[in-house]
Amino acid sequence: MEIIATFLQVLAQTLEIYSLVLIVRVLLSWFPNLDWSNPVLSTVSSITDPYLNSFRGIIPPIGGLDLSAILAFIALSLMQRLLFSASIAFLSGTNGYFG
Repeated sequence: MEIIATFLQVLAQTLEIYSLVLIVRVLLSWFPNLDWSNPVLSTVSSITDPYLNSFRGIIPPIGGLDLSAILAFIALSLMQRLLFSASIAFLSGTNGYFG
């Protein structure tokens, strides 16, 4: 069970790193004159845009502001919390399946 708990913790930490990359992407979107052909910027964009695009269909831009990132952060945070909670449950053995 420790292996599963460790795996879940690694996934949660990976999502935390992804959240940081997502914050960088959102902050960079505030600068319209950036050259997105830059390898670093295009990599950040290629990593984060597919995830953000899935929420852009739910919340359209309002007055030129893309608010879909807020929902994307909420979903990512929820997933992180679920993974950490599940890992703690596996470590403590309090879940109903393996206790």
